[in-house]
Amino acid sequence: MDHLLHLDRTLDELDPPRWPPADADATRLIRKVHGLRHVPLGQLGPADLRVLVSQQVALPYVLPLAVRLLLNEPLLEAYFYEGDLLLAAVNAPASAWALLPDLGAQLRSSIVTLPEAAVADLPRGAAEELARFVAQHDSHRP
Repeated sequence: MDHLLHLDRTLDELDPPRWPPADADATRLIRKVHGLRHVPLGQLGPADLRVLVSQQVALPYVLPLAVRLLLNEPLLEAYFYEGDLLLAAVNAPASAWALLPDLGAQLRSSIVTLPEAAVADLPRGAAEELARFVAQHDSHRP
């Protein structure tokens, strides 16, 4: 299923059940995630995708959007630092990537072409996270 065909629909429409409004005393992050479920997919920006991926919300719909951005700019700074969206994506559960094997392969190919110096500039532990993602997916190849 091509999840990018639904760019005019929201996560609440595509990923039932619809979420109720966030509680009045909910954290800013919880209110943000609840609000993003009402935004059409095509209007989600890199920072929005980083939040949703990091919080593991509707990954079959948000990972394809994130990968689309990452294939053009792997070290895209979504909000906090260069490569933050990439690190959120590679830390998504293996079960989510199992549903999107072609996208995982494309992202893996993009990661292995990153210059060593660029990876070294990422936060501590990032190189290991990227290597783990590449190795995890390599072990599933026929």
